[in-house]
Amino acid sequence: MKSLKLISSAIAMLICFVSIAQEKTISGIISDENKQPIPGANVFNESTKATATTNFDGRYSIQAKTGDMLVFNYVGYKTQRQKVQNSNTINIQLFAESLSLNEVVVVGYGTRDAEYEDRSYARAERKKAKMTTSVALQGKVAGVQIQNNVGYVANPSPTVSIRGIASVSAKNEPMYIIDGVPAKASQMAKINPNDIDNVSVLKDKAATSVYGNKASNGVVVISTKNEIYKNLSEKELDKKLNIIPTPTEPNQEDYDTFVENAFESPKTAPLSTFSIDVDNASYTNIRRFLNNGQQVPKDAVRVEEMVNFFKYTYPQPKDENPFSINTEVSNSPWNSNNKILKIGLQGKNIPTNDLPASNLVFLIDVSGSMSDMNKLPLLKQSMKILVNELRAKDKVAIVVYAGAAGMVLPPTSGDEKKTIIDALDKLEAGGSTAGGAGIELAYKIAAENFIKSGNNRVILATDGDFNVGNSSNTDMEKLIEEKRKTGVFLTCLGYGMGNYKDSKMEVLADKGNGNYAYIDNIQEANRFLGKEFKGSMFAIAKDVKIQIEFNPKQVQAYRLIGYENRKLRPEDFKNDAIDAGELGSNYTVTALYEIIPAGVKSDYLAEQPDPLKYTKTEPDANNYSNELATIKFRYKKPDGEKSIEMVQVIENKSVVLEKASDDMKFSSAVAWFGLKLRDSKLIADKSSDEIVKLAKQGNSNDGEGYKAEFIRLVEGAKQYN
Repeated sequence: MKSLKLISSAIAMLICFVSIAQEKTISGIISDENKQPIPGANVFNESTKATATTNFDGRYSIQAKTGDMLVFNYVGYKTQRQKVQNSNTINIQLFAESLSLNEVVVVGYGTRDAEYEDRSYARAERKKAKMTTSVALQGKVAGVQIQNNVGYVANPSPTVSIRGIASVSAKNEPMYIIDGVPAKASQMAKINPNDIDNVSVLKDKAATSVYGNKASNGVVVISTKNEIYKNLSEKELDKKLNIIPTPTEPNQEDYDTFVENAFESPKTAPLSTFSIDVDNASYTNIRRFLNNGQQVPKDAVRVEEMVNFFKYTYPQPKDENPFSINTEVSNSPWNSNNKILKIGLQGKNIPTNDLPASNLVFLIDVSGSMSDMNKLPLLKQSMKILVNELRAKDKVAIVVYAGAAGMVLPPTSGDEKKTIIDALDKLEAGGSTAGGAGIELAYKIAAENFIKSGNNRVILATDGDFNVGNSSNTDMEKLIEEKRKTGVFLTCLGYGMGNYKDSKMEVLADKGNGNYAYIDNIQEANRFLGKEFKGSMFAIAKDVKIQIEFNPKQVQAYRLIGYENRKLRPEDFKNDAIDAGELGSNYTVTALYEIIPAGVKSDYLAEQPDPLKYTKTEPDANNYSNELATIKFRYKKPDGEKSIEMVQVIENKSVVLEKASDDMKFSSAVAWFGLKLRDSKLIADKSSDEIVKLAKQGNSNDGEGYKAEFIRLVEGAKQYN
């Protein structure tokens, strides 16, 4: 009997060990201190080295065994560790990293040895306070001034001034030394407080006797516990601190030049025709310039892309058409005697499960120009967000190009996420840029795996710096127009700065049944490829055109705000061979016209031509006094070749701006700021304060905070205009 009990115990222990050793799927949500989900957070299994990343809703899943230690981390937050127990669900809350030093002593006058050796050391372990390293000096040392850059972030790190002979000024920025290496304020601000052993501040002779004239504004000397930054170059230090370097000037960036639309008379130009534009790359690119404290290049500003970055509260379509049409007329905020006509389209919101299967080809630039942290490394993390959205019925292939093009992943089911992510992780940058060869191969693979009535799309991710083969914009335009005939759509994702080729990216998107986004950070990747995945990747209508006829009895002159490179000839409207923009699921498109009403005197009106000798134009005898304009739309179904027309009359009715919708106020404010950045000669009022005021009045439905961010950008950009 005793031996039987021993055998039973041994079997039970064996079963226990087997169950412990068995892997299972652990899933959960990672959130912040406000219980908001954190997209892009990392999960690491210390035992198996497996990794996972949260999707836009903060959800993750990872394979682990009971007893494994999972590590949860995200930049700027304290790392959390959790051992796997019996439960298959682990929800984690991360809290912002906020440790710093307790004490810093200023070295004043006297000999270096006594001051440096006896008075300069400050131990971080003595006490933990709720500040960051960059503000550890605040209020601790007499004669040291720290200015925190809040709101508009031209320089993300605080400005430190050490008071000596000169007056306190932002120009008194001290020298920084980290483990014996000269450094920048931005690098000092990124050091983990837990790594710091001691800090000292030198000024006057104590500083210049050691570091020379470069130290005339003082020196902040930081030593880490294990001298982990010793002997690193500036670039190596940036990389170790996860800092994305930014150039002082965008010397090699390329933007197509264009002239803004002028006022036209409905008597001589009765029809205004253009293609919709769902791109919003211009806004994120502008945001990048402003956040880096740089002047925005005039031709980088495409007003329609700024307006269309934001989402508006238009109603869903109520008929068989894929979008609803919404119009509104109010006063112009920048020219008080004029009116603004807003035209808004709302794409039908199709449930994810009802969306067609996707045949995607990732076309990734791995040339040498993509080696920077804000290019290929950011690109790979962005693509992982997109991979998380894929379903089992979707498939993905990966094509890369540098000196040549090649396929690194054959078409793979969307539920094989680890296989796809592993292929992304192996990508490295190097070589020249055979963009044309890459496009040829990507479209070939997409065509070979074409899904009838499905979502067939090439996703091109690059800095646009094509320099081998078909490199000119004209060559690329011809190539992509030819590939468009295959029925494969195109999405362009732009990365990087300094040598960024916006002109090529825009040509490809405009001519390839495509859309175009500039990814300046992981948050933008989460927005475009995560939350707005359906609108970005699934077209519900293509070749969408708008044609509007203004009533000359009510309109003396009009001009389309933006869309300069999307204008069409009147005869193109009914020509189904002419390409136009696509509209995605649940996407909104907004267009604004500025109108000079009939009878209003204006300095913006051109000289009217003499009456015609051979052709007489007589006004229509019908009374259309209650009509401002008639607007027509044409679109094709995603797999269709014949366009469908919609017509709507716009009433001659307007409201004062104070009583206009929030959408009218905010979209007008965004357009106003864009016109100011372009230094438009057609706006009378260029007051940043008035732009901010109007944007604040229209700031509603802003759960993600993008509109509030826009307001901060305008406030911070005052010094540049």
